[in-house]
Amino acid sequence: MEFLIALMVGALVAAAVYLMLARNVLRFLFGLILISNAANLLIFASGGLTPEAPPLIAYGADAPPPGVANALPQALVLTAIVIGFGLFAFALVLVYRAYQTMGTLDSDDMRLAEPEEKP
Repeated sequence: MEFLIALMVGALVAAAVYLMLARNVLRFLFGLILISNAANLLIFASGGLTPEAPPLIAYGADAPPPGVANALPQALVLTAIVIGFGLFAFALVLVYRAYQTMGTLDSDDMRLAEPEEKP
């Protein structure tokens, strides 16, 4: 199971890098979200994949029994998903506003602060 998740993380990272190399700002944003999801999946898989043993502590015990999944990576991934969604929503509004202002999503055409030098 871990091997399939490792392949999925690799595919997500490859697709994210491909999208982030494009000049279109919206594709860059989608690549950023994909690489964020790949990192979340990697952290989640590092906690252990045990669907038959939830990370619950029995009454009176100090720690969960051995062989269960670690709950800390699950909590970190849940937090990262919420933060990633907030980042995506904010960046999407910025990209939309930049498109309204400049009329393009090409990063080379968005050079207002650094105009092209004329030879």
